[in-house]
Amino acid sequence: MTAHHILAWSPSAIVFDCDGTIMDTERHWQEARNVTFRSFGLKPPAGFADRAKGVHYVECGALMAEETGKPDLVEDLTDALLRNFTALVDEDPVTMPGAATLVRLAARHRPLAVASNCPREMVESCLDRAGLLGCFAHVVVAGENVPPKPEPDVYQIAARLCGVPPREALAVEDSLTGMESARRAGLRVLGTGSRPAGTEVDQADLWVESLADPELMAWARDRIGL
Repeated sequence: MTAHHILAWSPSAIVFDCDGTIMDTERHWQEARNVTFRSFGLKPPAGFADRAKGVHYVECGALMAEETGKPDLVEDLTDALLRNFTALVDEDPVTMPGAATLVRLAARHRPLAVASNCPREMVESCLDRAGLLGCFAHVVVAGENVPPKPEPDVYQIAARLCGVPPREALAVEDSLTGMESARRAGLRVLGTGSRPAGTEVDQADLWVESLADPELMAWARDRIGL
């Protein structure tokens, strides 16, 4: 996979992850996990933040209980995690660098969707407060009948709702969990954030440090803003 695979191409639709991709909420999830651990008198296991990134909050609550040896607290930890996260986002909804500009530019020329592991009300509330909800024709979230990432379902559904085959859609993701989901669904993948070492880098066709990357923005103007 090479940058050319993205930069020489014009997608027919774009599907964005929300947490950590559009909205600067990964820090809120981290703090919510820490607050939740502390409220139950528990200590976060070493490396937990890396293992929890991009994981559905219900699975994260179960992981918190498992790794602290408290299987009886799964439901309580999960409920507290979501409650703490919601409070933090309400206090400080911030978009990632370049995200709002890219979304607004793309929305003028292509169908856009969101594919997220977060609850619908949380995704829509975040995007609404950021003034971006109206840019998206569809919001697809994991739920009772839709398994969470890294399963491919949310991306498959999002591409279908946008009216394009997955191979003609671009996924924009910050987590390896989400990138795996998009790749399994058949989308090309733009990874944003710190570039991982080793073979994990192959999860994305192109990596950028942020969505404000000048080369990416030039591509968006030339290849999307047609």
